Amino acid sequence: MIVVPIDGSNHSLNALEYAVKAAESFREKILLVNVQQVKDRNFYIDSPKMKPSDKVLEKEGETALQKAVDFLESKVEYDTKIRIGVPSIEIANEARDQNASAIIMGSRGNGPVVSQILGSVSYGVLHLSSCPVTIVPGRE
Repeated sequence: MIVVPIDGSNHSLNALEYAVKAAESFREKILLVNVQQVKDRNFYIDSPKMKPSDKVLEKEGETALQKAVDFLESKVEYDTKIRIGVPSIEIANEARDQNASAIIMGSRGNGPVVSQILGSVSYGVLHLSSCPVTIVPGRE
């Protein structure tokens, strides 16, 4: 199984195109993973009415995954997963849970730009993953 993190960004969709080629070559299934991160969790602890519900986060995840699902229709076998937490940790944990053969991801996503070369999530996954990680650069 090849894990492909999807956040709806063009970088993640470009990585998906690359992952499809790898999945076809190696006869692998693709797992599209979206991670919803609740920002400022400490703020929400005292404000339960303002804390986004899991259903709201799941809906945001489904929206981010939709373009990827549309692209994959009938190309390769795939599944989807939405996780809530810190993206780099959740992606690495999902790959480990699935005994993935690889993670293929974009160099940057929709988050705040930490680096013009490598995003913070990509950097974190590289250091946390127990399987090979391929970082696919975006198209200019």
